[in-house]
Amino acid sequence: MIILKNDLEIDLMRKAGKLCGETLLLLEEKIRPGITTAELDKIAEEFITKHGAKPSFKGLYGFPGSLCISVNEAVVHGIPGKHKLKEGDIVSVDCGVFLGGFHGDAARTFAVGKVSDKAQQLIDVTRDCFFKGLEKAYVGNKLTDISHEIQQYVESAGFSVVRDYVGHGIGRDVHEDPEVPNFGRSGRGPKLTAGMVLAIEPMVNIGTYNVKTLSDDWTVVTADGSLSAHYENTVAILPNGPEVLTLIK
Repeated sequence: MIILKNDLEIDLMRKAGKLCGETLLLLEEKIRPGITTAELDKIAEEFITKHGAKPSFKGLYGFPGSLCISVNEAVVHGIPGKHKLKEGDIVSVDCGVFLGGFHGDAARTFAVGKVSDKAQQLIDVTRDCFFKGLEKAYVGNKLTDISHEIQQYVESAGFSVVRDYVGHGIGRDVHEDPEVPNFGRSGRGPKLTAGMVLAIEPMVNIGTYNVKTLSDDWTVVTADGSLSAHYENTVAILPNGPEVLTLIK
């Protein structure tokens, strides 16, 4: 069941989303060769809690970290730990914030120092395809109008869209209906309605879209070992157009 949010609830989600976006901006400043993913996780948790909120992901379905941190060929759900980032890595950071009874959810992929041209193109395409999809996030359109735009943009760049993991509704729970795929034919799925709030999150691979889960039962990696990037925002569907709640202008 899709849960529509009223104006008050969306205002509360703005606050959660803003803090989520601010956390990612802070992490962008801290990411450098030599820092561990556990250190980044600690920075985020302290920042979130200092602002009276909680990390959405800590303990969610048993996940041990406050952030999902996925490096290079890792797509999503990487567990923070002793792994040190090195020059040339790309690192995807997925952050959730619970504040005022609602969640904000966003992800970014960052370059660690200087990266290859192909890696930078992957980061850029993954970010840009989100905004192509956002162009279809208007009342009256169908959900997969967003999905189709994302897929078309990614594949025109020669990359592939992950199929096994998709975006989702969000509100009082991190994961709500509907699922938001990043691929598929347009004109399908529920009609976009004012009050829907969606976490739109393309995951894009340089190689095949196939993925596999590592033995830790969390970390999802590309099946062919190619690089992967992730970009996500929490988006409110409003009468006059979409509002990105987790993007700090």
